[in-house]
Amino acid sequence: MNFVRIYGLFLRHFYLITRSFPRILDLIYWPSIQITLWGFISNFFAAHSTYYGSAVGVILSCAILYDFLFRTSIGFNMLFLEEIWSRNFTNLFIAPMKISEIIISLVITALIRALIGLIPAILLTSPLFGISLLDLGVPLAFLFLSLYIFGITLGIFVSAGLLRFGPSFENIAWSTMFLLAPFGCIYYPIETLPNFFQFIAYALPLVYIFEETRNILINGLVNYDNILNALYLNGLYMFFAISIFYYSFSKAREKGTLINIGE
Repeated sequence: MNFVRIYGLFLRHFYLITRSFPRILDLIYWPSIQITLWGFISNFFAAHSTYYGSAVGVILSCAILYDFLFRTSIGFNMLFLEEIWSRNFTNLFIAPMKISEIIISLVITALIRALIGLIPAILLTSPLFGISLLDLGVPLAFLFLSLYIFGITLGIFVSAGLLRFGPSFENIAWSTMFLLAPFGCIYYPIETLPNFFQFIAYALPLVYIFEETRNILINGLVNYDNILNALYLNGLYMFFAISIFYYSFSKAREKGTLINIGE
């Protein structure tokens, strides 16, 4: 593994982001608007709901965490799509770059991309709503780590689909998170779901992450079983996603579609 090549691909995407004001504005604008909107909704529910009344900011905290997940997943997809749209993907192998180096570079860049949009949104919550994610304490680091891994995993799954089926798979990149959101129990406890949907939800790391977030904020307790379950499932899904990505790449190369992936 050559870290110079990884750094080179990282710099390509880093300069694409930082040298374009519209790109930076897009990264900051939407998270800030969404967090502000959910902040006022959170205040409303805190004042009119006995469930959330004891912990102001539960909905807003979950909204911030979900936005980080969304930005990580979409960020990875966007970086991969940049290579496809610019018809540069096959050029990367002239270096030559390995698949593992491409994935690592995009994983690092996706994190920075997500943080560019998330940090300003988090800074808005304290002066506007008097809420800080730091109230979650040390477990916050594990929650963010789980969300980051799951977001990257989804990004790799979608990128594998793009390799296998081409640009027609782009729509899945935008809809994946919306499909999983109802089962993630982001804004409500899992008991809200029908029994069959609960079975599906427990197979996702998201339910453990957001259940634990509410548990900490409402009950002031930490259940490390939820955190460990989320990390365990993330590990399984990540391994599966990378395997699918390598398989899709191999099939695309065998069929000769890899060279035409940007067309």
